[in-house]
Amino acid sequence: MIPNILTIAGSDPSGGAGIQADIKAISANGGYAMSVITALTAQNTRGVQAVSLCDTGLIAAQMASLRDDIRIDAIKIGMLGDAAIIETVAEGLAGLDCPVVLDPVMVAKGGDRLLAEAAVTALRGLLPRADLITPNLPEAADLLGCAEATTLEEMRDQAHALRALEPRAVLLKGGHLQGDQSPDLLVTEQEELRLDAPRIATRNTHGTGCTLSSALATWLGAGEPLPDATRRAKAYLSAAIAGADRLSVGAGHGPVHHFHAFQEDSQ
Repeated sequence: MIPNILTIAGSDPSGGAGIQADIKAISANGGYAMSVITALTAQNTRGVQAVSLCDTGLIAAQMASLRDDIRIDAIKIGMLGDAAIIETVAEGLAGLDCPVVLDPVMVAKGGDRLLAEAAVTALRGLLPRADLITPNLPEAADLLGCAEATTLEEMRDQAHALRALEPRAVLLKGGHLQGDQSPDLLVTEQEELRLDAPRIATRNTHGTGCTLSSALATWLGAGEPLPDATRRAKAYLSAAIAGADRLSVGAGHGPVHHFHAFQEDSQ
């Protein structure tokens, strides 16, 4: 059965990140995508020009509407914006029995902050509700209140420190490290798994975090064990990045190619 995957995140009108990227990634990985929008933005491949957070009452109504009618097999959470939205989403998750993947979106690719600094404490309070969190190194440092990791050993220490904040598992993404490989580290209560992929030379990396977390949620919703779901999602993202230069979208950090496999199959 095709899994129903709910993404709770902000909108990116350029289509590279946020809700738009989530829907593409969920669909490309075999899921049926649903969405609850938390924020509207004006952004393109060069940066974020404006952000308008959605009313918490409307966010709650969106979640309730879906819960009342549709089976939800997994949830991906992205941009939440402020503490009030975080609390609203936490209330909406109560009683739902499905995997929750939390991508702690804090800063856009161009450096624009997408989560108020005052809301970081509230976001830490949401971590125990997550089956998996997928921070990059700057986001991990923000959550832990420490300097960004610059080595694999520091990355490992921070992944375990994040686990101590009580999500069930942590996938710490090491794309900001230097080197030919892009290492990710999956840490659960039972195991530690390092996943490497060759670093791909491209500027088209807009929305990689959104894409990975959505693909992961889709495979978890389909019943895959976490290590297998992580491998599948990372392989999908690597291929989407490798195919990104076939697109011509904007003059800044362009999007990855979410539907690379479909276009390859049709040629």
